[in-house]
Amino acid sequence: MRILQTLALAVVLAVCLSATAWASEALTIDIYGPGQSRVNLAQAAPKGLDAAPVPALAPTFGQLVSQNFSFLPFIREVAPTDVLGGVQLAGVSRSGIDFKRFQLSKVDLVMTTGWKPNGQGGSRLECRVYETFTSRLVVGKAYSGVNEKNISRVADLFCAAFMEALTGRDEYFRSIIAFSKTGKDGNRQIWTVTPQGRELRQVTYLHGASISPAWSHTGRYLAFAHHSDHDHTLGIWDSKENRIFRSKLPGTTIGGTAFSKDDRVVVALTRGNMEIYELTRDLRRIHKTLVQNWSIDVSPCFTKDYSTMAFTSDRRGNPHIFVKDMESGKVTRVTYDGKYNTSPSISPDGKLIVFSRRTPEGHRIFLHDMQSGKERQLTFGPGSDEEPAFSPDGYFICFASNRSGEYKLYLTTRHGAQPKLLPTGDGAATHPVFGPRYGE
Repeated sequence: MRILQTLALAVVLAVCLSATAWASEALTIDIYGPGQSRVNLAQAAPKGLDAAPVPALAPTFGQLVSQNFSFLPFIREVAPTDVLGGVQLAGVSRSGIDFKRFQLSKVDLVMTTGWKPNGQGGSRLECRVYETFTSRLVVGKAYSGVNEKNISRVADLFCAAFMEALTGRDEYFRSIIAFSKTGKDGNRQIWTVTPQGRELRQVTYLHGASISPAWSHTGRYLAFAHHSDHDHTLGIWDSKENRIFRSKLPGTTIGGTAFSKDDRVVVALTRGNMEIYELTRDLRRIHKTLVQNWSIDVSPCFTKDYSTMAFTSDRRGNPHIFVKDMESGKVTRVTYDGKYNTSPSISPDGKLIVFSRRTPEGHRIFLHDMQSGKERQLTFGPGSDEEPAFSPDGYFICFASNRSGEYKLYLTTRHGAQPKLLPTGDGAATHPVFGPRYGE
């Protein structure tokens, strides 16, 4: 990606552990275990490096990082006024920090930023996070050529490194969400946005409804179904070339898209009956039938290793969630409760499935544990919560809801954290799906 070519990303700092035994244990967060503890983080005021002035865009970086942290339920950012003596520091490294007053203010982590012009049309940024009780460096990164055009991406890259150091996973800040949005003209188009609600981009400009997006494993290709008054077609967007290819399939209605292990497109397609097929590379013929039954089978999705496919079927009289072992071909029923269960999304490791269930109060998001068989309700409205999608790290879940009146996208977690609105601009937003950023 062009923006990454302008950034000289380098680790410039070393980890130093305290001499005491208790300080050798790093502060970490288990995002998969129940009841994660929240850690308090404070941002120190930005400093100029080597007596350089602080650039005007420094506060913008702090604001972007704060926005990112607001999506992490295990991070609580401490206001500068709540820090004893304020957040002005003598320096940005360990020797310039009075950790004692951060400890007394119940701050677990302190983040420092140092800035210096570097003659590359931007500034050099050094960003660090320290544990206040051990003075241990959690993460340290340096970026060159930081400017107004790339500063939001730099904030995401740093937050990815920080989250990896704290939780062991960095995919959330390196991912992208595709979704369908209704325009003022009534047409539904495919858009993309970061999980923090930035870099909003329209992908399609077609008459009709473009829905059910699905990413290839590299993030280069995005498949979607396009429905118009005249026909139903399959669309493929090449994110690298920014071009769209459309194909008329050997069937009529499309009921969901996905990508297989070989990066072939998988579709639920009506050919007398709605079944799930893998297409040939030219997208014009059936390569393989994945699910065939007298019933309606829709909404295919796969685990990260493509060993398991989840889908919706009414083969038991009402829509329920099923999984297929792709090696043995065995199909297993997942849901038994409720009379209307749809839109499954299977976690990358295959251990969990989220789906939408119709309840007397409206549609709600439920989570099914494949190992224990237990289910748990994650969302409680108001309105209807539908079309959940797991993030690449299997922690976050994006879903569509009309709780505010118009359908918008919201983020929660596998533990049912308070849903947070994902900014997507004007128009009803539905059909979210996570994918990796191409080129990273």
